[in-house]
Amino acid sequence: MPKVVIAAGHVQPLWAGHPWVFSQAVDRIEGGATAGDVIDVVDPRGRFIGRGLYSPRTAIPVRIYGRRPEVALDSGFFSQRLLDAIDRRRLLGLPSPRTDAYRIVHGEGDGLGGLIVDRFADTLVVQLGTYGIKQREPILLDTLVRELDARCVVDRTPRRAAAKEGFEAGSGIVRGDAHRQELAFCERGFEFRVPLDLGQKTGYYLDQRSLRARVEQLARGRRVLDAYCYLGSFALAAARGGATEILAVDSSAVVLEVAASLAERNGWLGVTRYEHSDAVDSMSRAGRVGGFDMVICDPPKLAASSSRRSAAQSHMRRIAAAGCRATRAGGLLVMCSCSAALGMQDLIRTLALGARDVGVEVAVLERWFQAPDHPVVAAFPEGLYLSSVIAQVRPVR
Repeated sequence: MPKVVIAAGHVQPLWAGHPWVFSQAVDRIEGGATAGDVIDVVDPRGRFIGRGLYSPRTAIPVRIYGRRPEVALDSGFFSQRLLDAIDRRRLLGLPSPRTDAYRIVHGEGDGLGGLIVDRFADTLVVQLGTYGIKQREPILLDTLVRELDARCVVDRTPRRAAAKEGFEAGSGIVRGDAHRQELAFCERGFEFRVPLDLGQKTGYYLDQRSLRARVEQLARGRRVLDAYCYLGSFALAAARGGATEILAVDSSAVVLEVAASLAERNGWLGVTRYEHSDAVDSMSRAGRVGGFDMVICDPPKLAASSSRRSAAQSHMRRIAAAGCRATRAGGLLVMCSCSAALGMQDLIRTLALGARDVGVEVAVLERWFQAPDHPVVAAFPEGLYLSSVIAQVRPVR
């Protein structure tokens, strides 16, 4: 068995359960490992830490999957990890009669680093993020298709990520119904039809399901602005919750067409207007005419890595300022960050600074994170990538 020997001073996080071996933590590789190989991780004295898969071309050359030296990382191991993930969702009540779209595998949160699988009724959308996981694609898909009775599997592995790992990403439908053109699913009783070529991540943002439900509870009697609306899921939630008026904004005309069709399908088109515009510009305009009772601000990822953190903070501060300006005095601002490098404390700090920039203050009422079908290992804080707050905007006192 090839081995990676960890350098002195880099062992503690791995002993504590962190699943990533960073390149700077590697002292040496023994045994002639090649990409995708199973490799043991040992400390400077040769003591076993864990067993993982080797990715020599990346900043994370090893991802640890097992912690017991007697357990082999064979096909049975990976199949069992998938079964465990499926059982974990059943524990959460997924699927249910009202929701058949959810994350079935959340990478490290399910002990399968490099693998993302979202289920949309009878369709699975996968992202294969490492060379080793790509090598094991047949056994992974065989197990998932069999256990979930899936009729279609779509590969949405980002091409850039695949190239870094040294393999070619799959393209589109890789198993099953080759003529399928859309994802058809339900979330909290809403019916969705999303074209496969829309192209955002796996096709839909499942991680905000819990926050959407909370927005629905808070929307009654309010005028709502849904900035960065994408498919308008927050707008749908607000409409069903009793909002009196909703403005949904996105910079993509194609996305807005789909969003309007979904509102019509679910019977909520009349209460919602759709605007093709830059979200910050739209929020600034709204502020000049009195603002909204609730503003939902869920921008795309601003920091792909920690090296982008400073720039992301500046950008988020500008967004927060516009969101505060668009929220009437006493109203609610929902601010979100989907960047692990821009976590809860960063989000709250940029919100405070943005509020100061436009002469108001905010009180954070609630803190939210990704939905529970996106689990986070306690020793892996990077897994907590989605942070949101519900805040009240009020005059400076």
